[in-house]
Amino acid sequence: MPKAAAQPGKAVAANTVAIKNFAFAPAAVTVRVGTTVTWTNTDEEPHTVSATSGPFHSGALINGATYRYTFTKPGQYQYLCTIHPFMHGNVVVTQ
Repeated sequence: MPKAAAQPGKAVAANTVAIKNFAFAPAAVTVRVGTTVTWTNTDEEPHTVSATSGPFHSGALINGATYRYTFTKPGQYQYLCTIHPFMHGNVVVTQ
């Protein structure tokens, strides 16, 4: 298991995030209000998708499981895996 995850880079326009190799890929995404983002765990270990100070928390996702959240307000939503807190991601929501 890695000790540190890559820092989120420039946000890319996407509405799907893979959880693989103990990281969120891409680590940062930009979506418009009303977009549903889908995270899929492709690792053998369970992971979560949990806002650090926000409205969503997936619970443990086993291999192959998905979590979806629809963003209804603009803003920046940082999240992490609560099981592996070195895993970080970010969703930027625009009008």
